[in-house]
Amino acid sequence: MWHEYFSPSSTDDAIRLLAERAPRARLVAGATDLILELERGARPGVDTLIDVTRIPGLGGISRDEDGTIHLGALVTHNDCAASPLIRGQAYPLARAAWEVGAPQIRNRGTVAGNLITASPANDTITPLMALGAILTLGSVRGTRQVPLGAFYTGVRKTVMQPDEMLLDIAFPGLSAGQRGTFIKLALRRAQAISVVNAAVILTFAGEAVRSAVITLGSVAPTIIHAQTAEAFLAGRSLDEETILQAAGLAAADARPIDDLRGSASYRHEMVRVLVMRGLRSLRDGRAGAEPGRGAQDGMPADPVTLSGRRDTAGPRIYAGSRETPVREIRTRINGLERTFSTGGHKTLLRFLREDAGLTGTKEGCAEGECGACTVFLDGQAVMACMVPAPRADGAEILTVEGLALGGGLHPIQQAFIETGAVQCGYCTPGFIMSGAKLLEERPHPSRDEIEQALTGNLCRCTGYYKIVQAIQQAAQTSEVTHG
Repeated sequence: MWHEYFSPSSTDDAIRLLAERAPRARLVAGATDLILELERGARPGVDTLIDVTRIPGLGGISRDEDGTIHLGALVTHNDCAASPLIRGQAYPLARAAWEVGAPQIRNRGTVAGNLITASPANDTITPLMALGAILTLGSVRGTRQVPLGAFYTGVRKTVMQPDEMLLDIAFPGLSAGQRGTFIKLALRRAQAISVVNAAVILTFAGEAVRSAVITLGSVAPTIIHAQTAEAFLAGRSLDEETILQAAGLAAADARPIDDLRGSASYRHEMVRVLVMRGLRSLRDGRAGAEPGRGAQDGMPADPVTLSGRRDTAGPRIYAGSRETPVREIRTRINGLERTFSTGGHKTLLRFLREDAGLTGTKEGCAEGECGACTVFLDGQAVMACMVPAPRADGAEILTVEGLALGGGLHPIQQAFIETGAVQCGYCTPGFIMSGAKLLEERPHPSRDEIEQALTGNLCRCTGYYKIVQAIQQAAQTSEVTHG
């Protein structure tokens, strides 16, 4: 799928490599979109990947003294969903990040990548547009700042040049008197692309709305403002009649199309419904209340991430040059150090199965939809079909075969046997890995937390009741201590 794979250790090196090999090179972090495009032949001109996940300092979330919040290029969706700063000062973004994919996808996928992919259905663009985000782009020519509203020129089109790297995402945090929320409509509860999404941020002066920002996703070639509704709300109190009129005006501002996920008329109506719900939730204090206040409607207070540690870059087991192409993959799998001279042009899933001989990791969909290939990469649960194999160089990997090392079955494995949670068995390794990471993260999970952890895993035999029971039993009978 690619001919060269680099893993630079600094931003300068990454930008230099990109300039030397543009336009046939791409920067990758999560790579959750690019991997699929390469496998499907949708990027015939791309033959070089530059993996920036080893670069320190790009995974931070910070706030300046003036209240500006910064997201580094490696900040993942789970980083945002779990961040107290984002949840308190930029709730619409936290909620949107939590709505992306499933825990394994959110551990890999970055907010920067979501913005660059430029699909109007991408969830995090809508709240960042509403928050007034500014992007810092870097190249060998220097840096430039671009307002997110000026970044997009069409569907999957941006002003970004082939030799540029997104370095920083900056936006003002919500201040006292501001409330915001994000609402998504999709065809299922998780692992679904938006049919329509909306971000609403209101600035209040007493009981009246001083100003409003309403952005809409998946209803036009790019994310748009519902300008008529925004202007209408200014100076009005959020009574029911005002909410209904504003919602209708927002629907009129949309320019949706018919596609497989929904018709244009359906999207028009759903814009009205989503904006209406968003305005009501802000009026009633059920979502996105002023920083530090109020319930957050439907979003868990402490979302499950299936992430053992927050270090985005992860440990590098082996030293060595990162400025030359990765030729060998030297890694630690299930506690054993191994070196491979093959497999560098595959996904991690196929590398584990075909080169490492570990067939417990299953290929179900190879598109990040089913979770059968879930493994731990540097302590985080990921879908191996969405990870380039060279990312394993210098990394720590645990597969289902490694859970039982040290004698005896892992408590999750034992519970699956005792409760009859194994049916056809094909999805079982992925469920076991997700369950094991959950118990490492939360030794005594609630039913809701178990369901959060399993949103990225599909069982075609409809064995979910037994699978949940197995995880509950494992939590009750044993303390999980594996690393």
